[in-house]
Amino acid sequence: MRATVIHAPHDVRIEDVPDPVLQHPTDAVVRVTHACICGSDLWAYQGVAKREPGQRIGHEFLGVVEAVGADVTGLRAGDVVVAPFVWSDGTCDFCREGLHTSCPVGGFWGQPGSDGGQGEAVRVPWADGTLVKLPAGLSDAELVKILALSDVMSTGHHAALAAGVRKGGTVAVVGDGAVGLCGVLAAHRLGAERIIALGRHDARTALARRFGATDVVPERGDEAIAVVRELTGGQGAHAVIEAVGTEQSMRTAIGAARDGGAVGFVGVPHGGSAGVDLGDMFGRNVALRGGVAPARAYIPELLADVLAGTLDPSPVFDVSVGLDGVPGGYAAMNDRKALKVLVRPNTAAV
Repeated sequence: MRATVIHAPHDVRIEDVPDPVLQHPTDAVVRVTHACICGSDLWAYQGVAKREPGQRIGHEFLGVVEAVGADVTGLRAGDVVVAPFVWSDGTCDFCREGLHTSCPVGGFWGQPGSDGGQGEAVRVPWADGTLVKLPAGLSDAELVKILALSDVMSTGHHAALAAGVRKGGTVAVVGDGAVGLCGVLAAHRLGAERIIALGRHDARTALARRFGATDVVPERGDEAIAVVRELTGGQGAHAVIEAVGTEQSMRTAIGAARDGGAVGFVGVPHGGSAGVDLGDMFGRNVALRGGVAPARAYIPELLADVLAGTLDPSPVFDVSVGLDGVPGGYAAMNDRKALKVLVRPNTAAV
C-alpha cells in the first residue's frame, strides 16, 4: 500500500510500504477513506518535534473495517468506523475513568512500529476498545463532520471542559487554528454567552464568528490581554482556552483569565513552561487544567450531536487532496495557505 512517510523537516513523501496485517487477535485492519493533516503534524514537518527518518505520520482517520482478529467481538468486516488519535484497550482503570490517553497499552498512530493515519490502510491495535462504529449509509458530508471528532473537535471540547466553560459565561480562545476554532464551537455548544476569539487571519476569524464567537481580538501578548479585559469590564474571562502551546500563548491565556477562572490548555507545548507564573495564578486563584484530549471518551457524545444535525465542525477543512497531494498539503498548512487539509487516500466510496 501507499502511505505518508516523513524523512526530515519539510520532507514528507508518499511511498510504498508493507500492507498492514493482523498481528494480534485484538487487531483490526481498516481501509482509510478519510484522513487529514493536523496542526500538530506541522511540528514534525518543521523539525520542532523529532521523528525518525522513514517514520509514518498522521493520526486522524476513519474508514471501513477489512479484517478483524479472533478476539474482536464488536466489529466485523464492512463496518464503517472512526478512530480517535490514540489507541487504547478500553478496559483498564484509566479507560474506564475516561482517560484513554493514559492506557498502559495505548499508543499514538505514527509512532515507530505503527501505521500512520495518512495512508491507504491502518492496523488498529485493541480494535474493540479503540474504534467507534458508525451507522451504515452515512453521506460523505456526514463522514467529513465525523472525521473532525477524531482529534480537533474532541480536543476543543476537552479544552472547554478543562476551562470550566459554562452556560452564560465568558470564554476567551487563544489560537485560531483548527483546534482553537473547534474550541469556539465547543464553548458555543456548552452555552457560553460571550466568546472572544483571539486571531488575526480574516478567513479564520470569520469562521470563528460562524462557530459562535461574539468578539474578535487581533492583538497579541499584553495588548491582547488588555483588550480582553477591556471587553470584560476589567475582569477577564471566566474560562480561557489555550490552543497554541507557546510561551506567549500561555502567558496570554493566564493573563486573560478572570480571578477565580481557569485555563484549559490543549496546545502541544513547544515553547517551554516559562509562561506559567505560579505566583500570579496563586494570588488570583486561576486554575490550569488540560492536556492530551481523551477523544475516545468524547466521540460518542459528540457523534450524537453530529448525527442529530446540531454540531458541524467540518468547515475547518478548507482544502481537500488525494494521497499524492499530501506533501503539498503540508506545505500549504505550513505557509498558512490552508487551515486544515482533508485527505482521501482511497477513491472508492464507503
